[in-house]
Amino acid sequence: MKTIKFLLFNALLGMIIFSFSASATAGQMYKIAFSGAISGPTSDAGNPLSKGVEDWFKYVNDTKMLGEDKIDYTIRDDQYKTDVTKRNFEEFLDDGMVFYLNYSTGSTLGLKQDFEEEQMPTAPSSYHEGNLVDSNYIFIPVATYSENVVALAEYVVKNHKGGGTPKVAIFIHPSAFGRGPLEDTQKAVKMGLPIDIVEVVEHGKDLDNSAMLKRLLRKDVQYVISHTVQSPVATMLKDAVRLNVKAASFGEPGKLTFLGAHYTGGSDLTALAGDAAEGFLWTCSFNLTTEGNDKAKQQLELAQKYGRDEKTANSHNYAAGILQAQIATTAIKHAKKAGMEVTPENLYKALLNMNGENAFESFTAVSAVSFSKTDRIGVDSVNIYEVKDGIFKSIYFVESEFMKKVRNTR
Repeated sequence: MKTIKFLLFNALLGMIIFSFSASATAGQMYKIAFSGAISGPTSDAGNPLSKGVEDWFKYVNDTKMLGEDKIDYTIRDDQYKTDVTKRNFEEFLDDGMVFYLNYSTGSTLGLKQDFEEEQMPTAPSSYHEGNLVDSNYIFIPVATYSENVVALAEYVVKNHKGGGTPKVAIFIHPSAFGRGPLEDTQKAVKMGLPIDIVEVVEHGKDLDNSAMLKRLLRKDVQYVISHTVQSPVATMLKDAVRLNVKAASFGEPGKLTFLGAHYTGGSDLTALAGDAAEGFLWTCSFNLTTEGNDKAKQQLELAQKYGRDEKTANSHNYAAGILQAQIATTAIKHAKKAGMEVTPENLYKALLNMNGENAFESFTAVSAVSFSKTDRIGVDSVNIYEVKDGIFKSIYFVESEFMKKVRNTR
């Protein structure tokens, strides 16, 4: 009987030791969620972006970047509908989310107060300057749309050869996303940026821009700066070529030179516009795979590892998703290194301290990512790319000086 009791005791002790050992090595699971337009309007950006989020978190777990800890990620389609995004966000909260990745400008503005009330650190895919107004928990990954547009206006001033003040038209999306940079550009003009904004065009669903282009030329406009998405820009470029009003060189007198911010360019534009995209100038904070540098190789290797098609692998929207996920991952790494429990509160603290030696380099971005109590924009600079022989290639690296002045007035 004693022998049986001894054996039972040893078996029970072994089970306890095994259970303790297993729990000690199993690691923690950190819940992070993304809601975005995987289908529906703007899915041309949202779909590859969601794949970037997914692939980075897979990579973190597969390579044990967090040791035995893992990221338990949830990715949901909201079809660009703010009410669906809000419902997703509330369910993510119930599930114990510690960091949130949002998508659109509309939903980021719509849920801004929710982020504040829940004290949830959030990295959106929207780079709208207004996200930061009356907000503490939104961290924008890269230079804002306003920075992109104002940087283009500064580039026009720097390279204008026609004499006098450059005459510019602004071609924008009919939404808060489109209008935000316009207001900041107008403020920059009032503060001394020497351009003349002759006309602002909020595009509709027009399939022909002939009348608009002719009108701009009659007003002596030489430069058209766009802040919208690729398809209306592609239509405009094709119309300009058909009418023979597209400049063959920058600032060509009597012709129109076309420039655009973030969502107006990339491989989707060249696919839609074809030869008409040649010479188009575009600002973006992401390192394009067409640069062929080490950063580009790392993006392509990640896409290949998880079986992505060529279009996704080369998309700057895929890079945008990767960067959002990297920001959350880096916050977790910093919190763990500081011996803090991984909670929304502590990840928020890690983000505020993500500067100086705590800033990080991402293979997706043109410069380091950093945040602080006074700066919640991760990458402050942009590349200006130009389409040459059908491919976007960087020609200029800049941080907008006038955008700093505009922010200082807020």
